[in-house]
Amino acid sequence: MTRLEVRVIPRASKSKVQETGSGSLKVYVTAPPVDGKGNEAVIELLAEHFGAARSRIKVIRGEKSRNKIIEIQ
Repeated sequence: MTRLEVRVIPRASKSKVQETGSGSLKVYVTAPPVDGKGNEAVIELLAEHFGAARSRIKVIRGEKSRNKIIEIQ
């Protein structure tokens, strides 16, 4: 089980994952932060990035914040 600090940038022009020097990730998603669509896009993008199933990735803290703690099982 791994926990990651993630900074989400919604409504980006392109979806991508960028590693920062401090060991956390910046996740750019095209989805707006409305009705959980942003969180769904983050989970989908991280699943692709790490090669894990979407069901194994959960938002532990920061459901309504740009700063999130993500757990990958």
